[in-house]
Amino acid sequence: MDSTISGADARSPRARILLVEDDEPMVELLEAALRHEGYETRAMLTGRECVSAGPSAGCDLLLLDVALPDLDGFEVCGRLREAGCELPVIFLTARDSRADLRTGFARGCDDYLTKPFSLEELTLRIAAVLRRSRRAGPADRPLRHGGLALDDRAHRVTRNGREIALSPTEYRMLRYLLRWSGQVLSKSQIIEGVWGHADAGRGDGNLVEVHISQLRKKVDVHGPALIHTVRGFGYVLRTEER
Repeated sequence: MDSTISGADARSPRARILLVEDDEPMVELLEAALRHEGYETRAMLTGRECVSAGPSAGCDLLLLDVALPDLDGFEVCGRLREAGCELPVIFLTARDSRADLRTGFARGCDDYLTKPFSLEELTLRIAAVLRRSRRAGPADRPLRHGGLALDDRAHRVTRNGREIALSPTEYRMLRYLLRWSGQVLSKSQIIEGVWGHADAGRGDGNLVEVHISQLRKKVDVHGPALIHTVRGFGYVLRTEER
């Protein structure tokens, strides 16, 4: 397998994508589709190769199969995040149980696409994740609610002075909840605000539930609960009066 970056033509690519997938016919199909959309691609067949390469600024996004022959995709993503890699990651997998979704996002992925999927849906997801990762305006003052603070300049979250480690998607979700603190947000609003697509496929509601659960474990352990479910409507970040 040729692992060099390949492009459709000499024009500047829309983005450089690293594809880690052990099914070679699938690799060929995805590379052809992505080149057609104007992306450059690089392919690897094993998780260890990906971890050893340590994706950096040379690529803009990682498409990562979960069922790899050596390290599974969850382990690969976890090791990359532990090494400080912030490259956006989309999992490709046939495993769509709630437990698998929870594991994938806990390990730090940005999106999760279950097989079989359409090439159109894949390219929509890629565009949405890239759009979010490139959205960089002037740094705002830290967002605060009570003892909770999110500082985009330092990319740091604290509550009552204690630092909270979040995955990239958890960070974006908390930022969204903080920005609209006190307002009840529906699942579709959260999906649009955090993932950038309001209706891009099945299972999106579960993605919100998984991340709300993870955030509660990390944020609410340091004080009174801030993230609340409003049954039938959605979620809200607020201080409940006793």
